[in-house]
Amino acid sequence: MKSKDPDIEINKDPDKKGIYKDQNNNHPDNHDQNRKFRIIKQEIRILGIDDAPFTPHTQGPVMVVGTVFRAGVWLDGVLRTYIQGDGTDSTEKITDMVNGSRHKDQLGVIMLDGITFGGFNVANIHQIFHETGIPVIVIMRKQPNFDRIKKALKKFGDWEKRWNNVIDAGNVHKVENNEPVYIQTCGIGVDDAEEIVRLSATRSAIPEPIRAAHIIAAGVTTGESKGSA
Repeated sequence: MKSKDPDIEINKDPDKKGIYKDQNNNHPDNHDQNRKFRIIKQEIRILGIDDAPFTPHTQGPVMVVGTVFRAGVWLDGVLRTYIQGDGTDSTEKITDMVNGSRHKDQLGVIMLDGITFGGFNVANIHQIFHETGIPVIVIMRKQPNFDRIKKALKKFGDWEKRWNNVIDAGNVHKVENNEPVYIQTCGIGVDDAEEIVRLSATRSAIPEPIRAAHIIAAGVTTGESKGSA
């Protein structure tokens, strides 16, 4: 079927929640449910999400900020939610923030600054995609060290569940640009994701929606932003 967006073609019929299913009503593999972008608009709406600075090992609330951009050029809106530091609610809170936003119907992709927020509150990108119907691109400056991540997660009683979210995020792909970044994807092909990353990285190696979310979250929390995303 074709979506309402003339520049997006979807290869499966979504249900009312935007979840793509096969004829047996089962979720297909990720590559079978990807949105296919015939043309990627120069003003594709992107929601970039990052957490605010927080005290290490806190179990208190941590602010998470989302910025809605037209590619990497024009800021259209700012969203906010709170998660528990080192908790397990980042997937739910991010999903609720997206689904409750007036910008949702215009969004082409969601970008996350990594999959851990507020310490080791690990988001499940498949669940975010399934419950919002919007493809997810995870942005990382460096190739993740999975051995180190697994070791850090083992201090939690539910570490296996958190680790499964890490594994479920899938393969890491390098995006060559002026400075390389690394991505994981859900609901979108790697080639399309790479094109969107390059299109939105207008000021630095990091896509502008992520960079702006980082700056806003830091400024609101500490009084002044500093450093890079």
